[in-house]
Amino acid sequence: MEATTYNYKIVRQFAIMTVIWGIVGMLVGVIIAAQLIWPALNFELPWLTYGRLRPLHTNAVIFGFGGTAMFTVIYYVVQRTCHVRLFAEKLAAFTFWGWQAIIVLAAVSFILGISTSKEYAELEWPIDLLIAVVWVAFAIVFFGTVIKRKTPHIYVANWFFGAYILTIAILHIVNSAELPIAFFGGSWLKSYSVYPGVQDAMVQWWYGHNAVGFFLTTAFLGMMYYFIPKQAGRPIYSYRLSIVHFWALNFTYMWAGPHHLQYSALPDWAQSLGMVFSLILLAPSWGGMMNGIMTLSGAWHKLRTDPILKFLVTALSFYGMSTFEGPMMSVKTVNALSHFTEWTIGHVHSGALGWVAMISIGSLYYLIPRLFGREEMYSMKLVTTHFWVATIGVVLYIAAMWIAGVAQGLMWRASNPDGTLQYGFAQVLNAMYPFYTIRLLGGLMFFSGMLIMAYNVWKTISVGKAVNDAPIPAPAHAHA
Repeated sequence: MEATTYNYKIVRQFAIMTVIWGIVGMLVGVIIAAQLIWPALNFELPWLTYGRLRPLHTNAVIFGFGGTAMFTVIYYVVQRTCHVRLFAEKLAAFTFWGWQAIIVLAAVSFILGISTSKEYAELEWPIDLLIAVVWVAFAIVFFGTVIKRKTPHIYVANWFFGAYILTIAILHIVNSAELPIAFFGGSWLKSYSVYPGVQDAMVQWWYGHNAVGFFLTTAFLGMMYYFIPKQAGRPIYSYRLSIVHFWALNFTYMWAGPHHLQYSALPDWAQSLGMVFSLILLAPSWGGMMNGIMTLSGAWHKLRTDPILKFLVTALSFYGMSTFEGPMMSVKTVNALSHFTEWTIGHVHSGALGWVAMISIGSLYYLIPRLFGREEMYSMKLVTTHFWVATIGVVLYIAAMWIAGVAQGLMWRASNPDGTLQYGFAQVLNAMYPFYTIRLLGGLMFFSGMLIMAYNVWKTISVGKAVNDAPIPAPAHAHA
């Protein structure tokens, strides 16, 4: 018998964990920001030092918060746009528990310091293998749902989600190729990368930048293409532009990785290729941004009163800014100043907090009431408060890091008439402290916004009731 309702249970599970991992990841971020100002906070306990907590922060925010947000949205959107219940629901349930297990295992390994590097990793390959298994299950659920759809076409958000799922699978499998040293008489728990030297660096940044390009960009653009039209009550500005955006972005992004290796042992032609494709990326990136923003044509007045739309549109603005800044930083002359400085940290967080986090938060504020039988969140005033606290926090953070980064780069390259460096390491570091303090303030504000959200979500759930009977519309009257 064919299902007549959507599977909201799996969406609710992922939605709640998205908020939890957001709080965990951003709390660790605040702690390590404070450690850079007050080194005494690197306590004698080795698992609470900056070196252990920093990769925990990165992975908890990207894969815990961002990844779980994508599972949430994809499982909701693919059902709603295909007008069918999820394919292989037991497999979908496995992806939830498997993904949470991966995040916990990775967090424990980082804190204990047993994952040392890509070239020589302890306990790395079993986790990598589990990621691959969960991701294949995710792909089966998603593409199986698309295949059995009752709608005549595949909505553009699903194109972006599909590209994200396929590309991350390829990236993860190729980049994580490693051999347990048991093959050479050693332990099964330790492994070596199969790539030598500069080839390993090239593979690492092909993976690294495309993790940004597909995990943190293409996937969240799919989110944008669904939730902005829904919240604005307007059709996407140009469906044709969305398809051009899809193909141009996905083809170009794959070639941009070498821009992370300017002035390295990588051949000059490969460095230049990465720079050229990064500059080309401006066109599809801004085309997609304008497609999202112009969707508000005829609905601009809603921005005055709708805090969810504020989150979504502000996120697009940060996306546009980040996708202008990234190509500029890939230009060799700019890269010579910006690389290894706090400017890079500012750029990363304008994308991670301004784009990824804010589009995710806005989407969750849209979703959660619908998952719990409510018309809106418990308190829309708190949603508005969250928006302003988060926005001011992001601006403080990235402005401080931009200024710090440019100052840092200029101080590093300043020289005396005799050719010696004008500033020592300690002098440059000392100049950073005011900016680190502003960065901590911005991070605290963003983190406090997540706490406001958690309270609002908890109250919404407590006064609502889980929805398990959302009807699938009949094909003749199908509306997402």
